[in-house]
Amino acid sequence: MSHSSNWTAPQEFIILGFSGWPQWLRVLLFALLLPLYLATLAGNLVILGLAVADAALHTPMYFFLGALSAVEAAYTLVLTPRMLAGFLLPPGGQAVAPSTCAAQMGLFVALGGSECLLLAAMALDRYLAICRPLYYPQLMTQGLCWRLLVSCCAGGSVLAAGLTTAIFQLSFCSGMVNHVFCDLPAVLVLACGSRDLQEHVLLAACLLLLVLPLALILLSYTRVLVVILGVGGAAGRRKAFNTVASHLTVAVLHYGCATVMYARPLRSRNLEEDKLASLIYINLTPLLYPAIYTLRNRDVQGALQRVLSPGTRGTAHQAGVA
Repeated sequence: MSHSSNWTAPQEFIILGFSGWPQWLRVLLFALLLPLYLATLAGNLVILGLAVADAALHTPMYFFLGALSAVEAAYTLVLTPRMLAGFLLPPGGQAVAPSTCAAQMGLFVALGGSECLLLAAMALDRYLAICRPLYYPQLMTQGLCWRLLVSCCAGGSVLAAGLTTAIFQLSFCSGMVNHVFCDLPAVLVLACGSRDLQEHVLLAACLLLLVLPLALILLSYTRVLVVILGVGGAAGRRKAFNTVASHLTVAVLHYGCATVMYARPLRSRNLEEDKLASLIYINLTPLLYPAIYTLRNRDVQGALQRVLSPGTRGTAHQAGVA
């Protein structure tokens, strides 16, 4: 990011966060949210560790689940510690350098975008496993899994670089970011003059990254549910249905939050409401993901039991359509 002559804001951004709230309320929020953050981080790291360490989970589905947990852990590390620190700082907000603000925005978009694409890749994997079982081993090879993962991360990173560059090319009339981090809309509203191009780029990115993959995910899981209901025994149907329900719940949560937050024009935004909503999508929603996958998934539960009780290993579940 260049410090060119049209840079009119001070050479720092002030992230206001909840600095205007009473101190007792900010301390209470810190005390409530810190355990949620630690539980989210621990849950995602446990799933990632099990996906790597347990041989029964060395299947495409758990490869993507482990990758999703790694992205989620990184996502919480980028946003949550700075937000928690903001609760304990004196009133007035946190000062950050423009480069720090841009890096935070870029990492947030890159990780969020990669997660959107990973959820679509997981939907493709479940579609092939359940709707094309005879061809699944030949189609979903380890090489394809890695290529899909790299493509998801590259797609999120390219989108993040484009959006962040487009926004930080603007001149800013103020450096007061009314949010808990350098979120795209909160920084974009600080720009002087016309920001129509950047807003259109943001809305186009939302359409590309949110609406299209979500449509593919819903179509894929609709087809999967039709197949599940039509074939197999009751136990197999229940197992496959539980897995699809877990994946679909996470996809709807992730895409629902992202669509509500970003697929709206600036004119219809209330930054105070956005800031309150961020408490949910930064702290609560990420905690639900590992809970959904572990509470509803017997293969993950079995792997956890084998790690915790190595003396009673039991039989490893075959995770092909789990």
